Amino acid sequence: MNSEEPPAYSDLILPTVQAVAALGRSAKAREITSRVLTDIAPTEEILAAHFPGRPDESVFMSRMQWARSYAKLIGALESPTRGVFLLTDLGKELLSLPTAVAQERIHQLDRDFRRNRHHRQPSPVAVPVVEDNEEELPTEAEEISGPSSWREILLARLHRLSPTSFEEFVLYLLRLYGLELERVGGSGDEGIDGIGTAPLSAVLSSRVAVQVKRYDPQGRAVGREVVALFQRDAQTKGAERAILVTLGKFSEAARKAAIVTSPTVDLIDGERLCDLVREQELGVKLAPTVNESWFDRFD
Repeated sequence: MNSEEPPAYSDLILPTVQAVAALGRSAKAREITSRVLTDIAPTEEILAAHFPGRPDESVFMSRMQWARSYAKLIGALESPTRGVFLLTDLGKELLSLPTAVAQERIHQLDRDFRRNRHHRQPSPVAVPVVEDNEEELPTEAEEISGPSSWREILLARLHRLSPTSFEEFVLYLLRLYGLELERVGGSGDEGIDGIGTAPLSAVLSSRVAVQVKRYDPQGRAVGREVVALFQRDAQTKGAERAILVTLGKFSEAARKAAIVTSPTVDLIDGERLCDLVREQELGVKLAPTVNESWFDRFD
């Protein structure tokens, strides 16, 4: 950046969307800021610019916040959970365009949104909330009598994701639990799909490595050798803890191997993964049911 004037928030929307894509199509606000700072490398003068009368408020950092907000308002990002952002179809479309074309499209979307934001009717350029077109999952009562449990339906749906998409989904899920992760991929990833930190307390964190295996939920159990190889790769990356996620199951030997050698590996099998997805209410709707017979004890 040559200019010493901090960029307008609208000029930071595209770098914000690019940062989310680079981080695995999902990212926390702090991760986005860090990535944008690395990508565009603003000068010290730009970072030092403050608002008149507000010496503690950085103009650049304030505009970064506005860029995240407007990226969501124009539909390039969504934030199903506060503080964690996801790339939308519009965001992917913008990233497929030449940079100059994408910037102009963003500026137009921004202008249109601000022009129409006070209208009662939704803006014609605003992207509606993407509704889940998947088959609605059964309730707990239906799980007992239905041909397939909600876990089976969910695991089958996750298995239909591509390996890359499944990795991105898992990294997003882990971010919802407080992890800060950098997406790792390609031929040199040494078996690691994500690397970052996991919070242990308000002042402590641990370096953690993540590996994601989109194995068939109905296939063979993940064996000891997979865990041992991951431990070696995680140790090479300096990880103190590790997380191995699969749609399938782990053998007893794999579970033992996960705790006898450093780094310790937290194993998340398909059933546990379903529970985490359900806890975060990601595409899973389980309606409450009334067990009328339970009240018989009071008759």
